Amino acid sequence: MTLKHLLAVATVALGLHAAPVMAQETAIEAMQEYLMFQDYESGIILPQQIDQGVFETALFVDTRDAGQFDKETSPGAINIEWREVLDRIDEIPEDRMTILFCNTGSLSAQAAFALRVAGRSNVVVMQTGLNGWKQDAAWKP
Repeated sequence: MTLKHLLAVATVALGLHAAPVMAQETAIEAMQEYLMFQDYESGIILPQQIDQGVFETALFVDTRDAGQFDKETSPGAINIEWREVLDRIDEIPEDRMTILFCNTGSLSAQAAFALRVAGRSNVVVMQTGLNGWKQDAAWKP
């Protein structure tokens, strides 16, 4: 191997090693920027705020697994498991409120955060999840 080949291999190796670090830094910067400019309660909705008007205009996304979704969900909800929201972002409209939920709000909060960092400001997480909605919703069909 010539010195030129060794330098080329070293350059490629360094580039491959640096790419994940640069991607990680970019992701961290995006999350920091999002967090610094959000209101305390942005990105959430309480079941008590879901009246008939909200229910009939918002898209509900159940972020639980398919088995849980098949057993019980909110009427009209679609199922996108929380880990898949970025892979299936095209299924989430940008022009209407989209309410993500799971059983308690913890998994859907992670999904909502990812989508909001990805630029979907219309996405909110239903705090207290499906359990809270069944107990405290302002309106249920």
